[in-house]
Amino acid sequence: MDTPRVAMVAGETSGDLLAGLLLDGLKSRWPEVRAAGIGGPQMARRGFQAWWPSDKLAVRGYVEVLRHYRGIVGIRAQLKARLLQDKPDVFIGVDAPDFNLDLERDLKAAGVKTAHFVCPSIWAWRPERVEKIKRSVDHVLCIFPFEVELLAQHGIAATYVGHPLAQVIPVTPDRAAARAALGLSADARVVAILPGSRASEVKYLAERFFEAAALMRRSRPQLKFVVPAIPALRPAIERAARAAGMEWDVQIVDGQSHAALAACDVTLIASGTATLEAALFKRPMVIAYSMNWLTYWLMKRKHLQPWIGLPNILCRDFVVPELIQHEASPEKLAAATLQWLDEPARVSALERTFIALHAELQRDTPRLAADAIAQVLAG
Repeated sequence: MDTPRVAMVAGETSGDLLAGLLLDGLKSRWPEVRAAGIGGPQMARRGFQAWWPSDKLAVRGYVEVLRHYRGIVGIRAQLKARLLQDKPDVFIGVDAPDFNLDLERDLKAAGVKTAHFVCPSIWAWRPERVEKIKRSVDHVLCIFPFEVELLAQHGIAATYVGHPLAQVIPVTPDRAAARAALGLSADARVVAILPGSRASEVKYLAERFFEAAALMRRSRPQLKFVVPAIPALRPAIERAARAAGMEWDVQIVDGQSHAALAACDVTLIASGTATLEAALFKRPMVIAYSMNWLTYWLMKRKHLQPWIGLPNILCRDFVVPELIQHEASPEKLAAATLQWLDEPARVSALERTFIALHAELQRDTPRLAADAIAQVLAG
């Protein structure tokens, strides 16, 4: 077919990465393809025209969304009006289901072909959302293999395209090179601290992570701590380090989360996509999460399985510890993190588990995703 006109919405950092790889596949298939909508820097590097930046949608949790509700709804209304007036050949919503599914439903009803990249986690919570997916999209691009069959049970067309992070992250990470890049010695014992990529996560987790680091430092003075920070959140992370008395004892770096994960022996990490990155780097971890109490209460009531961390969900087992809400105390976080450093046989077993997981998730995501979009366009 002729070069399609594509509209896309990616809602945060991880969605921007996914959308960037999808654009690579689309450009390989249609070199002159042009895409516009809501996106971030990875998409912009591929020539994407962002009418709004993706960080406008980077809000998580019921209470947090309510605070930004009017602005987000206003953006969606303006975007919908623009796309209905000048219809694209296909609309692709990348993650951000609370924003994208309603928009996709209205566009599909108006005759626009729609696809959604990343199956909403109906296998974890809010299973009622499957009916909304069915009304809203022509095709779902799945990043986990079990999702295709689950969607097929509800009459929803889907394609497993692999997880793009499994392509980006090497099967055998170069720890020595990462340590050299971060100025860490080869024989240091290194803990990577990742308190999240959203302001709300940093608010609830950063200080207790640094308090845990202080406890670890007291027990083992030789430990080194490296903290990758999104530049916009660095001031908040530095304040949390000061509040815990750790401002001189942690190395905070702009970005470089992959270097930190490659370099570390263990990571204390906020639940989210970063935990899957840590698994693909074959690193032991302690997963933690904390949020507004009302958000937590509402989400807990709808949660379908015992795990929240992606490595545990994919392995169907507690292969790494999770400490959630009040359980995520500095004392428990410190103890669980140090335990990994004392159990090399446990670490080796976990590495084997994560190598197998990496192989399962590694596919040619850009090509498979572009092929699926071509099928949608062909009807």
